[in-house]
Amino acid sequence: MKQHKKGLALWLTAILLLLAGALLTGSPGRAEGVQEAMRDAVLHNVNQISLFGWKTVNPGMISAFTVTAVLLLAAACLRIFAIPRFQMVPGKLQLLLEETVGLFDRMARTNSPHRFGFLGAYIFSAGAYIFVGTLFELLGLQAVTTHGTPVTLPAPLSDVNAAIALGTLSYLVILSGGVTANGAKGVGKTLKEFSLPISMSFRLFGALLSGLLVTELVYYFVHLSFVLPVVVGVMFTMLHALIQTYVLTMLTALYYGEVSEPSHS
Repeated sequence: MKQHKKGLALWLTAILLLLAGALLTGSPGRAEGVQEAMRDAVLHNVNQISLFGWKTVNPGMISAFTVTAVLLLAAACLRIFAIPRFQMVPGKLQLLLEETVGLFDRMARTNSPHRFGFLGAYIFSAGAYIFVGTLFELLGLQAVTTHGTPVTLPAPLSDVNAAIALGTLSYLVILSGGVTANGAKGVGKTLKEFSLPISMSFRLFGALLSGLLVTELVYYFVHLSFVLPVVVGVMFTMLHALIQTYVLTMLTALYYGEVSEPSHS
């Protein structure tokens, strides 16, 4: 009981110290208004980065290249060093990998029992990219813009171009399942869902961008601007990483199974 009281007292002391620090220091000045910051988070008209001196690109593209390189390197290391050492009695890493792969494999088998081999591999890859890419912004990596100011690299899918690319790719995977299973009839089944790539793309973009904008608003309008944004940013990022990974992979598996179901005369 005494230990619990001591722990509670320490937490209250830490909160009071942070509150006192916030009141004494105040909020830092901002070089741009909140409207300009939110507009640039969507349009990327100001904070652009030079790509090896070749052309200027959005920060989201640098994030996408970085996340892709990390995932490919991790996959190569696992394939070379970890998978050959797998045993009948799994260790912690082997158990984690098997459970993760099994989760997406069961999702593919449940929603598309007729064709699930390629589907399982795709939703695993897409899910890993969404999850790791969303958590990437928690690292707070910075780059220098063409104006010489630092900018934090965002999640790749908070860029509308990346979200549209992933949504369109998922739709093409669904279309390939319909064509493989039913030929021209499969194309007709898939084209009936013509709004699917738009809905998947903007669902990803809107969900991830909302977390970024909420954090920006907290930075600008909340006096505890060096404490509360950390909690808000981590909370939104973790929730979006889990929810958006599940939503896109489940929708892809569901529609893939629907269009790849064999037609019966």
